[in-house]
Amino acid sequence: MTADTTTATISCSGLRVATTGGREVLHGVDYAVAPGEILALVGESGSGKTTAALAALGHFRTGLGCTGGTIAFHGHTETHDDLLALPEATIRGVRGRLVSYVPQDPALSLNPLLRIDTQVSEVLVAHGYTGDVAARVREVLDDVGLPTDDTFLSRYPHQLSGGQQQRVGIAAAFANRPDVVVLDEPTTGLDVTTQDLVLDTVRDLVTRSRTAALYITHDLAVVAGLADRVAVMQGGEVVETGTVTQVLTAPEHPYTRDLIAAVPDLNRAVERENAPSGDDAGEPLLRVTGAGKRYGPKTVLDGIDLELWPGECLMLLGESGSGKTTLARGLAGLLDLDDGSLTLNGEPLATPRSYAQLRSVQYVFQSPFASLNPRRTIASSLEVPLRHLTDLDAGAREARVLDMLNQVRLDESFAHRYPGGLSGGERQRAAIARALVTAPNVLVCDEVTSALDVSVQARIIDLLATVRRELGTAMLFVTHNIALAREVADRIAVLQGGRIVEQGTVEEVLADPQHSYTRELLEHTPSMTAAR
Repeated sequence: MTADTTTATISCSGLRVATTGGREVLHGVDYAVAPGEILALVGESGSGKTTAALAALGHFRTGLGCTGGTIAFHGHTETHDDLLALPEATIRGVRGRLVSYVPQDPALSLNPLLRIDTQVSEVLVAHGYTGDVAARVREVLDDVGLPTDDTFLSRYPHQLSGGQQQRVGIAAAFANRPDVVVLDEPTTGLDVTTQDLVLDTVRDLVTRSRTAALYITHDLAVVAGLADRVAVMQGGEVVETGTVTQVLTAPEHPYTRDLIAAVPDLNRAVERENAPSGDDAGEPLLRVTGAGKRYGPKTVLDGIDLELWPGECLMLLGESGSGKTTLARGLAGLLDLDDGSLTLNGEPLATPRSYAQLRSVQYVFQSPFASLNPRRTIASSLEVPLRHLTDLDAGAREARVLDMLNQVRLDESFAHRYPGGLSGGERQRAAIARALVTAPNVLVCDEVTSALDVSVQARIIDLLATVRRELGTAMLFVTHNIALAREVADRIAVLQGGRIVEQGTVEEVLADPQHSYTRELLEHTPSMTAAR
């Protein structure tokens, strides 16, 4: 099911894209988007969704080229027949005027050296806007819910929150009132309340301006509450398309059904073994008392008390800026806390920490693409902590590395590969293996699934559950995604403004949240039940 191409703003027909070496990556993709409609292109990493959507901008990443098909913008003579056949100079004039783009990372999409008003106004100036540029800048910032006073306009990107940065990017994309906008995972990495605000902004602008929107995502819960239609991509082909309700409630293709099954659901019952608690486990493995951290006059952590029991997973939940990563890094010894005490197995965690204490608490970072040295093989990266923190000889280190790769379901062939040759999920498995190689008592996982698509996320969650079950490792799982709670955790601690505002078992917190902030997080969590 597709939009009628006679009424569509943009239509793509038979799009084929291949590498310069001749390997085809898109195999005749069709899509059409009507005025005021949002078409979600969904699929795993490598499915071709970004390549298909960027073609609407006449853009193909380095090493790729169009080998067939057409893209037409209806209602404009310059692009009516085929955008892809136009000279590059003409296409440059189309981008930002008839079709615009909102990239994934708000921090990287804005020039750090330019003020906010300059960032938006240069888009208008570049395309010969004939009206009052300053007035239009204020108008479009107001449209996305941002302040329009001189103080805000004179700020630099680093002075804005992630959500504000993303809304500036959206404002710039809509400044010239384009016919088509391509949004590339614009809420990845944002907390649920900020994500909800950005999605509401997108929906409102698309509806009011009658813009046709292509929304690239792997998050089907977001699709359920935002899009009008869905095109599911696998292996460079559209395998299923239809309305949101049709695709999400009655999927026909097995790949679509697999994607839906992998979406975390707050309402889904999950069977798990009971973790030890204070009633039957003796002393906690890790205890935090009165932890505090300040940066100049700003208090980031204020009197944090936490306990983590052997074999338990505690979810540390909060929005961006709540202090959860600061707390996690303090527990792992990656930064010094200003106040409070930490104990492991009843013994104080020293500063600096002994080798034994460093071995006992290990950290898995958020980005699977930045956390491994690109110039080291996977085996070499895993060997580093063994060489520095243990007295194992070379043979024992090699055996330990291979055993740990097996534990995270990577075979021996991965030992001699480099991070650049691994997928995001494989890199994250390797990062988890590196953290586990010293047999720690506590594993701190900092947003380890936020950059992964849902099926890879599900596999990483399963892996962490296996690690807990087979190795008995306790985990602190830092996240802003409360939808993962039943899949991951035994208990939840909710952090707001550097303070723990609620703690309890997963069932207690989800079924009967006591704090208004927890209730707000739950209300803003995307759900598959929102499918129209």
